[in-house]
Amino acid sequence: MLASDVNVAQNVGFYIIAAMMLLGAFRVVTTRNVVHAALWLVVVLGGVAAQYILAAAEFVAVSQIMVYIGAVMVLFLFGIMLTRATLGSDADLDNKGWGVGIPVALLLFGMLAWVIIDQYEDDVIDELPAERIASSTQRISDGYLGDYLVPLIALSFVLLAAAIGSIVLARKD
Repeated sequence: MLASDVNVAQNVGFYIIAAMMLLGAFRVVTTRNVVHAALWLVVVLGGVAAQYILAAAEFVAVSQIMVYIGAVMVLFLFGIMLTRATLGSDADLDNKGWGVGIPVALLLFGMLAWVIIDQYEDDVIDELPAERIASSTQRISDGYLGDYLVPLIALSFVLLAAAIGSIVLARKD
C-alpha cells in the first residue's frame, strides 16, 4: 500500500467510531441499570452501522440500523418493561462471580486474535473497482428498500402500538 492510498480522514473517523463503540461496550457490561445497558448497546450497534458507511456498504448499514437498532433494541426495551424488574440500580441482581468473566474474555480475545493473525497473516485483499461495488449494492438496496420500505414502516408502527399496549397492561397493578 502506498502512502498516497491512505485516507487519513477515513482512518481518523474509524478510530473515533471504534473508541465510541469500545466505551459503549464497556458501559453495556458495567452499568447497573438494565435500561441504560440497552441504550449503550444502541451506541455500539450505531457504531457498527457507521463503520459500514465508512466501508462504502450503505445497504448493510441501513439493514444494521433497521434490524438491530430498530427491531432488536425495541424488543429488548419492551422485554425489560414487561418483566416488571426494578428499573434503577439494584446490587442484589448482580452476579457475584462476574470477575471471573474478565480473564475468560481476555483469554478468548487472545486466542481469537492469535488464530486470525496466524491464518491470514500474509493474505492481501484485492480491491474491486468502485463502480462495481456501488452498482451491485445500489441494485440490492433499491430492490429491497424500494418495494418493502413502506410495508416495513407500517408493520413497525403496528408492532409499536401492540408493544405499548402490552406494556400498559403489564404495568397495571
